Amino acid sequence: MVSQSGRLKGKNRVDSSVSDGIQSVQDDKGSSRTPGQFHTDIWVTLAIQNWILDFGRPFAMLFVPLEWFPLNMPSVGDYFHMAYNVITPFCLLKLLERSSKKMSSTWSYLAVILFVMGASIHLVGDSVNHRLIHSGYQLHLSVRDNPIMQNLKPKSLIDSFELLYFYDEHLGHLMWYIPFFGALFLYFMGCFVPKKSAQDTKLNAAQWVLVYISALYYWYLVTEGQIFEVFLLTYVAMVIYRATYQSTTSILDVNGQFLIATFSMTLGLVIGWVAWLWKDPILREKYPGIIYVPEPWAYYTLYVKDKM
Repeated sequence: MVSQSGRLKGKNRVDSSVSDGIQSVQDDKGSSRTPGQFHTDIWVTLAIQNWILDFGRPFAMLFVPLEWFPLNMPSVGDYFHMAYNVITPFCLLKLLERSSKKMSSTWSYLAVILFVMGASIHLVGDSVNHRLIHSGYQLHLSVRDNPIMQNLKPKSLIDSFELLYFYDEHLGHLMWYIPFFGALFLYFMGCFVPKKSAQDTKLNAAQWVLVYISALYYWYLVTEGQIFEVFLLTYVAMVIYRATYQSTTSILDVNGQFLIATFSMTLGLVIGWVAWLWKDPILREKYPGIIYVPEPWAYYTLYVKDKM
């Protein structure tokens, strides 16, 4: 009896310790979700890896010697893309975890899963398309109009390259960016906090610098990714949600202010870019649709590459 009683007391102490440990973890999570706290670690990490791993990726592929990464092997840019495909979804998950409002885990996980799938599809297509540049492929021309495609035999091979282009520039981008902006909008929906518990919601000087850096990257993302419609819908949804949800008792916290400021500046940069190239006849031919947003890399191969 004494032995059994001792075992029960010992079990109770273990259960109590486990419960205290779980409560401690919960308290730690809760402390990271202080209303109005700016998530400097996540926003800075996203900005740095966006510029290095995404924007810097094609430059690395162009300027790193081919002897180091032969054309029949993954390029240095591909390894950049692989790292991006791991770091970005991790940051999105951590961002959604810190939302002041409890978000649906189903939507959060689905957005991140689709993001990884789309970014991985893009990795393969973009890798081949940028390697073709070394063989004379011109990004400002369509696949079928490229000079290196004219001598392919049989001609059905061109269809295969057009399929590759579709995976890279259309399906890959949509499955990459729709979940990405969807996850940011899900987070934005949780950025409203009670006025009485909110910290300072105004951006300071350092945060404004981060806004400029992030907006310039998102300009590149929107134009090169050809996702102006997705970006614009997300931005408009944010503005409408803010106008309808913000009240006398709730206010947009500093993280929400950061997103709105970044997207507003991005929209201005895109409009300026389009206005500058509005009358370019060659780019107009490549982008004949109603929404005309030229890609920076198409501009590079058309006007800059031969001068370097």
